Amino acid sequence: MFSDNSLLPKEAVRLAALGFVCERPQAYAALAGAVRRFTSRIAGPSLELMGSSIALLRAEGLVAADGADPGAMLRITAAGRDELRALLQASVRAPSGDAGRLAFALKMRFLHLLDPDRRRDQAELMIEACDAEIARLRDLEAAGGDGPGFFEDWLANDIRLANDRRAWLEAFRAAL
Repeated sequence: MFSDNSLLPKEAVRLAALGFVCERPQAYAALAGAVRRFTSRIAGPSLELMGSSIALLRAEGLVAADGADPGAMLRITAAGRDELRALLQASVRAPSGDAGRLAFALKMRFLHLLDPDRRRDQAELMIEACDAEIARLRDLEAAGGDGPGFFEDWLANDIRLANDRRAWLEAFRAAL
């Protein structure tokens, strides 16, 4: 994890793999495809995201196969559930970059796997990340972007999007 306890890209891949196999046992190839499709659609294709091997999850005892053949179904183990919970409860960064956006998306995709109190805690963490993003953008705005060009308009739009995301998360938290 990063020093702020947020997910590294390779941990996001672990979260995706453990979440998918927790929902439904899957063959290795199907799981690898599901992880690749989800992560690349959120963060774009990345060697950093594809470098993690699902086979490592098996070696670590986080998933187990029903048999030795390549098509054997992978199932999450008790240790895998513990790791999944830990990854789902990691801090988040603002969803302004690929890693932050992927962490937010994965949390929203698999948040239902946590108990209700932990879901609310995670919604609160995501709201706090949005607050930090809004503060950063407001600071940039206050520093003066009044030069020629279109930066002010772009920045105003970014601030609006961050505020909209925060409002959505507030409503989401209230519904939990």
